[in-house]
Amino acid sequence: MPGKKLVIVESPAKAKTIAQYLGDEYEVQASVGHIRDLIEPKNLPAELKKGSLGKFSVDVDNDFEPYYVVSEGKKQTVTALKKALKDADELYLATDEDREGEAIAWHLLQVLKPKVPVKRMVFHEITKEAIERAREATRELNTSLVDAQETRRILDRLYGFEVSPVLWRKVGPGLSAGRVQSAATRLVVDRERERLAFVAASYWGLTAQLAPQASAGSKFTARLTRLDGERIATGADFDDKGVLKQGVRALDETTAEALAAALRAPGVPISVSGLRRKDLTRRPAAPFTTSTLQQEAARKLRFTSRITMSTAQALYENGYITYMRTDSVSLSKQATEAARNQARSLYGAETVPEKPRVYTGKSKNAQEAHEAIRPAGDTFRTPAELRGVLSPDQWKLYDLIWKRTVASQMADAKGFTASVDITAEVAQAGADASKRSIAEFVASGTVFTFMGFKLAYEEGNDDEQSADATEAKLPQLAEGEALALDAVEAKGSETRPPARYTEASLIKALEEIGVGRPSTYSAIISTIVDRGYVVPRGGALVPGWIAFSVVRLLEEYFGDLVQYDFTAAMEEDLDRIARGEEDRVDWLRGFYFGNDDHRGLRTVIDNLGEIDAREVNSTHITDDIVLRIGRYGPYLEVADAEAETPRRVNLPQDLAPDELTPEKARELIEAPVTGDRVLGIDPETGKQIVAKDGRFGPYVTEAEAEAAEEAASASPTAGETDAASESAKKGRRKKAAAPKPRTASLFKSMSVDTIDLETALRLLRLPRVVGTDPESGDEITAQNGRYGAYLKKGTDTRSLDDEDQIFSIDLEGALERFAQPKYGARRAASALKEFDADPVSGKPIKVRDGRFGPYVTDGETNATIPKSESVDSIDFDRAVQLLAEKRAKGPAKKPAKKAAASKTTAKKTTAKKTTAKTTTTKAAAPKSAAKKSE
Repeated sequence: MPGKKLVIVESPAKAKTIAQYLGDEYEVQASVGHIRDLIEPKNLPAELKKGSLGKFSVDVDNDFEPYYVVSEGKKQTVTALKKALKDADELYLATDEDREGEAIAWHLLQVLKPKVPVKRMVFHEITKEAIERAREATRELNTSLVDAQETRRILDRLYGFEVSPVLWRKVGPGLSAGRVQSAATRLVVDRERERLAFVAASYWGLTAQLAPQASAGSKFTARLTRLDGERIATGADFDDKGVLKQGVRALDETTAEALAAALRAPGVPISVSGLRRKDLTRRPAAPFTTSTLQQEAARKLRFTSRITMSTAQALYENGYITYMRTDSVSLSKQATEAARNQARSLYGAETVPEKPRVYTGKSKNAQEAHEAIRPAGDTFRTPAELRGVLSPDQWKLYDLIWKRTVASQMADAKGFTASVDITAEVAQAGADASKRSIAEFVASGTVFTFMGFKLAYEEGNDDEQSADATEAKLPQLAEGEALALDAVEAKGSETRPPARYTEASLIKALEEIGVGRPSTYSAIISTIVDRGYVVPRGGALVPGWIAFSVVRLLEEYFGDLVQYDFTAAMEEDLDRIARGEEDRVDWLRGFYFGNDDHRGLRTVIDNLGEIDAREVNSTHITDDIVLRIGRYGPYLEVADAEAETPRRVNLPQDLAPDELTPEKARELIEAPVTGDRVLGIDPETGKQIVAKDGRFGPYVTEAEAEAAEEAASASPTAGETDAASESAKKGRRKKAAAPKPRTASLFKSMSVDTIDLETALRLLRLPRVVGTDPESGDEITAQNGRYGAYLKKGTDTRSLDDEDQIFSIDLEGALERFAQPKYGARRAASALKEFDADPVSGKPIKVRDGRFGPYVTDGETNATIPKSESVDSIDFDRAVQLLAEKRAKGPAKKPAKKAAASKTTAKKTTAKKTTAKTTTTKAAAPKSAAKKSE
């Protein structure tokens, strides 16, 4: 009896959808992403740690051969796949048709070692027709795509493991450097530098409300453009230093108000001096690529790139859109016809051009999907058909993709821009009536006579200030026609610094300079945010001061590696490897060891010389005030003539870099010392109680009377660094032997400036004894912990709702808490969402609110929801994906235990990787790579 045909895809959701379109003779299973990765060097077998593999788990001396192992969390998956393969007579590798998907397929071949025929099955949408076509048109594995993905992975490992340790030593522990994230961080820092250097300039202008004298109801607005022949300055006429261009006049307040008053005078002649009309044609935007989808979703839906991609992933895997990682703008013949048919039926035949529109992109990448992102199928489902079927976020994104696709095949919008030149003669201020000034105004408006594609969709814009002329109709006017002034206003303005990047504009900038690729933009932004280099503020990305230090070090000591052109050139090189035009080993050898065009990463590392960490982490704000990055954050430092050590002041956490002007720095330095307050004497111990503002927040502590007085009068030491005075270190060592004073953190509702002695004593006496359990005899205490307020009875604990309950809860309330299941009541109350059973565990999935924030659980595995994603955006598919990723990481390993070593060597020939020789033994499970750049 013939066996089944095994089909392997990446995700359970994709497997579930594809299984619906294949017959009973097919079994569809998911690898849940990659099953192998580079082992962490510390987990290498002992005999290999001292060799050329030891530093990177990549043998740089032997053709950069990687050392892969099956992830701990994937061993069960691999076992299940091998078992299914035993009963199969054919294997279909149906992973995505990009570099990542091709590499997943190759790793599956290396691990499963199939003895049955293998077919590579690819498709760009999950519909019945597409799956059937793919099943009949399989191909061989594309080893060039595998080479490109492997080169990128090795490149990131080399870059991260060489450069990151330099950041640890010279900037701060836990930092990391990646070739793409470093370029993205530099873009954000460079923009903030521009804002820091920006000098604002002020200027005034006039706007007038006018109407034809014969038709006073037809009002329109005009703007002053010239005065006595001189062009009036706008914001665009000033450079970033606040310098005005030549040949332009900037009005001040006095002149502007005087001119407005002169225009209001009775009898001022105002008339139309010219009429201009220009035909206007607008063309629809091309269908979505990965980049443009992320940009537009950020503008129109306020989605982060991560939410956009996870939502698009769910839409694709469930058969609603085509593959969402692509830089192609082309549409298939079937898709083009589907879009034209829908436009014709919904908006009228006149909105569809005679010939289909054909779009071409700039990309030469062979690895990306062949179509733009569009609704799946040969006939598109309208958003109205899917309302209530999709989750809110999925529906919004599908609606956006559908509109863009249909609009891309619609006719141009037609119209015209009308401009009216207006002249007024006014008396010059302070002059006799015989001297007149000529004020020239312009009014304009855009009128669309044929809406075309605009009936369906219009592309958003990152810069609201660059929006088109107002689409307001102007009244019918004739040259020489007299106008009546209804109102005139003089208004002052200031030039504005370059806008900070948003996610959308940063993705656009990365794409324009050639850094990163469609599948990496979301990961790039998530990485620089998660690592604290950039902080989202509203829609803007604000760099932290730590990012300035990192970028400064990279610029000064790794100049080539953070040049945008160099980073973009690496992407082009990877594209050439993907197209089979470049050998991966030769390229990696040139990058690491150097060649005629590049001195090589190894050479750069070996010749770094001495790096002055203090200088790298310092920025001079004024001649005497320096901003430094310390172990506990940024702070200002200024020499104090009356003290041995400089005065240091922590920066407010919400102060953006461009807001730290010399004036603001001086204000912070000269602010009265607060934070150390003597509250009084503890009647039980005789010690003084002091309130302080410390590195980890406000707290109260006890001290001897003399020490407390000194603390109250001394300046607080903020942002202590490795360069702290030796005398301070000696003082701390002397105190080490003394009994440690009691301390207690203030509650969130408390302030150092307002806390009183009684409250401070209550905090210092925590934990508070609530009472004794009458059944067990155990004492119940209320206390504050790392994860919030809680009750404790023996080894049992229960969380409290807030810190104030520590003092307010009584024994009855405490016993009631302990009577409930430890997690039952709290978790049941915090079940924010519920979904169907997880395809792996078979148990229902729920979204709960936990100590660390919202998370997804199936009762066996808990996966934290990333900070950049909202609970509302989590649907069943995203929940399954989060759980799968968590399982893939495996349980955390205790450092004291040593796992058995193993070796998995994957050797590939350049001709065919499907026949590569691989040696596999048991290996230590690798932990997730810590130094990935993307």
